[in-house]
Amino acid sequence: MSASVPLRLEGVSKSFGPVQALKPFTLHVRGGEMLALLGPSGCGKTTTLRIIAGFEMPDTGSVFIGERDVTELPPNKRALGMVFQNYSLFPHMTVGENVAFGLKMRGVGAAERTARVRRMLDLVRLGSFEDRSIHQLSGGQQQRIALARSLVTDPAILLLDEPLGALDKNLRERMQFELREIQKRLGITSILVTHDQEEALTMSDRVAVMAEGEIVQIGTPTEVYDRPRTQFVSEFLGTANIFSGVVTGEAQPGEWTLKLDAGGGEGRVASESGLSAGRRVRIAVRPERLRIGSPEPRSLPAKVRDVVFRGSYYAYELGIEGQSEPIFVYTQSRQEVPPDGSVGLTWPANSAILLQDRPAP
Repeated sequence: MSASVPLRLEGVSKSFGPVQALKPFTLHVRGGEMLALLGPSGCGKTTTLRIIAGFEMPDTGSVFIGERDVTELPPNKRALGMVFQNYSLFPHMTVGENVAFGLKMRGVGAAERTARVRRMLDLVRLGSFEDRSIHQLSGGQQQRIALARSLVTDPAILLLDEPLGALDKNLRERMQFELREIQKRLGITSILVTHDQEEALTMSDRVAVMAEGEIVQIGTPTEVYDRPRTQFVSEFLGTANIFSGVVTGEAQPGEWTLKLDAGGGEGRVASESGLSAGRRVRIAVRPERLRIGSPEPRSLPAKVRDVVFRGSYYAYELGIEGQSEPIFVYTQSRQEVPPDGSVGLTWPANSAILLQDRPAP
């Protein structure tokens, strides 16, 4: 396979008539990494992928694969491999013929084609399927054949456009790990486009969260999940409980006490940069970080509305006086709750995420 090749987008933007699909942005993808472009419909992630692939020309900016400016090159001159949601396999060809198609178009000799196809089928663990019809394959097997066909030409960059969207949940989860293992083994630079948060967190080295035509945060899966910068990122990447309040003072070095707007309770937040008394802030706390206990002066009063068992954890829905949105808490074991449902919520200061003032899209 090709050595790990970096990818760069410099000052790229794109509009379709009066609609600006992508605001000018720069993105550097490291050689050998899997980067996920994650966001809701219309955020610009597919347009970004199409510009990388050469299916769309940017209005401004340039695309570099390695040190080569490929902005003006057609898709077939960019050394790319692509896997789509519908796989686009040829139903009238065998598995082996599908995988060999790109090599044949490039004029690769029959003997070399056969050897490379067999190596690639072994890589995706379908070595004995070369003569089978596409109709004889399961969804997961078709996905692996589409991947093999994309990789057999030795591309510099692999583009994955919602590649697992057509699979059922259990198969999709298995294929996330399989695809990721193959990508790491080959060390091929890869771009994954998805709206599935779990898929992005599971498969990627870094996640670029997109909204309204721009990247609003980029980082490792742990960074963007545990330390989202905005309310949009915190809520799009899983469930987040949002609280607002006023800083009342420093509880201890690096930790500040908040008087919360809803419920008349108290909370805490950690901040390396420091917070001034009287400052209004918004924080996010993940459901698994909240603790249910007895009401006490330094907790947030709440009432349990419902609890459901989700297999690996219990999910509690709670209400807080003065706040219309419910609060969610996830626990590994069932909590003791008084008959009237009255509890107190607390959380470690370093589990509260201080959100930037930038409004959610």
